[in-house]
Amino acid sequence: MKTFKTLVFGVAAAGMLASLASPAAAETVRRYNYATFSWEEVDANAPTGGELRRMLARKPAAEFMRREVRIKTDEKPGTIIVDSSRRYLYYVEGNGMATRYGVGVGREGFGWSGTMKVGRKAEWPGWTPPATMVVRERAKGRELPAYMEGGPGNPLGARAMYLYNGHGNDSMFRIHGTNQPWTIGQMMSSGCIRMMNEDVEHLYGRVPVGAKVVVIGPDGRGAKNVYAETGVLSRPGLLETIFGG
Repeated sequence: MKTFKTLVFGVAAAGMLASLASPAAAETVRRYNYATFSWEEVDANAPTGGELRRMLARKPAAEFMRREVRIKTDEKPGTIIVDSSRRYLYYVEGNGMATRYGVGVGREGFGWSGTMKVGRKAEWPGWTPPATMVVRERAKGRELPAYMEGGPGNPLGARAMYLYNGHGNDSMFRIHGTNQPWTIGQMMSSGCIRMMNEDVEHLYGRVPVGAKVVVIGPDGRGAKNVYAETGVLSRPGLLETIFGG
């Protein structure tokens, strides 16, 4: 038995020495680049790969973390209000309360405003790029996939709520998750409302099909006629303040 233990230890030690002597195996980080609408694979052991991995792990600023707030609005409980100018989505709770989430919104030229409703919902949704996006990106020399299966790498994230207009037609705008949480609080989308995966999962379970969605445009015009935030009940903790951004 002693000889057997010695042999096992010797083999394990030799394996450890071999791993130390050999170069580190290549580790790739795969991400979807919203700027080029294409997948990227970067060596995580390279300086740029390490930076990318740190960026993907970065959370939004503390101000965009989920909060319970006081709100004045004539909208009924269950309504979603998106203030694109402030990068916040409010879920109206009633009794002067709302849950506030940080969001990412449309980049310059892709912002919009209006009243929609949730036409359907999907968990880990697949993504079919809109025809207008396909044409626009093809003109730039970029080919988008015809369809992308749902999953952790999909740009729609963990959940999606599809926004329909007053005529019952799909507006092609979504409230959805993202695999790039660092984009929350920024103007980077093609008009969709982007949330952290944990936040969109939290909201998804509370919002039924048919829920009203009011979107205030990036200029903030008309916001005072829709709502006013009057106080924050839950504030970021010390660790969120330090590490939130």
